[in-house]
Amino acid sequence: MSGTVFLGTSEFAAAILERLAAREEHRPLLVITRPDRPAGRGRQLSSPPVAETARALGLVLAQPQSVNDEVARQAIASFGRGRGEPATVIVCAFGALIKEPLLSQQPILNVHPSLLPRWRGAAPVERAIMAGDTRTGVSIMRLTEGLDSGPVCLSESLALEARDTYGSLAARLEELGAKLLLRALDESPAFVEQASEGVTYAEKIGPADRTLDPDASALELERTVRALTPHIGARLELADGSLLGVLDALAHTEVEASGRGLYARDGRLLLGCSAGELELLEVQPAGGRPMDGPAYLRGHGVGVW
Repeated sequence: MSGTVFLGTSEFAAAILERLAAREEHRPLLVITRPDRPAGRGRQLSSPPVAETARALGLVLAQPQSVNDEVARQAIASFGRGRGEPATVIVCAFGALIKEPLLSQQPILNVHPSLLPRWRGAAPVERAIMAGDTRTGVSIMRLTEGLDSGPVCLSESLALEARDTYGSLAARLEELGAKLLLRALDESPAFVEQASEGVTYAEKIGPADRTLDPDASALELERTVRALTPHIGARLELADGSLLGVLDALAHTEVEASGRGLYARDGRLLLGCSAGELELLEVQPAGGRPMDGPAYLRGHGVGVW
């Protein structure tokens, strides 16, 4: 093995990078991530998590506008020359399309947190929780032009726990993904084409996905809250048009809702849904701090929709 080049952006990718760099024989010779972007209320430039991790680890870092341009491709290709083989390129949650001729330039492995062909696409962890899947996992695949449709060399599943959030599930998937990636680099297992049946797509999370709709069931809304915690966040639109962040919630499916919308009972903050009630355990008013449901009731009361 002549070393690796790592392409990634997110916190998930940063966790994989950290574990990869701990193995000297696979320590990345180059890390490529997306350019810094404005973030937060002040819109100050902020580096992607992978950039921060690469700097902390003392790795060579590049942030090109496009990984497909000639300069970036030449930088990647320069590693491995004179060593008998090119460096292996590893992609994990990079967030930008990789095109030819880069796809064919060097071997490219992709760490994808789902059991392919289920949940191809941008948000596989969130969509698995939202759908109520009982199992998910990680697949190590060869990157091709199709969306996460390349052949797979390794995959392993794990169970989703009843109260898993994105944060708790992603932590286990990071460990599993790193283990499988290192095994793939050490053993070079054979690739097998994905099955044509069971293909689903994990669309990027948009504003509508974040907004809790009481026309859905309480169980569906609880899954949404857990799928978007703590990184994106679910929210509820109030009667005055403001948005109430929902950080933790619990579905009560055995009760009949007292109508649609927010109400209080026994000191608890509840959302009536099409089926059951959603208890809002932790919320965050716009511009305010996180608080539990009873504290919100004491300070704000409830305006029923």
